[in-house]
Amino acid sequence: MLRTLAILAASASALALAACGHNVEERAATGAVAGAVVGGPVGAAVGGAAGTAVSKTVDK
Repeated sequence: MLRTLAILAASASALALAACGHNVEERAATGAVAGAVVGGPVGAAVGGAAGTAVSKTVDK
């Protein structure tokens, strides 16, 4: 239970950090780094995608 909560908290932090930055590249890079910390290579890919998606949504 505690491990699940820790993973959920880390994932939420990664998604929040994916929104940091001023352009698509910065948001994707921040998301990738945060994702790598949480989930390794797969987390980096998901974090980068989340950063890009957030950027596309915010920039509209």
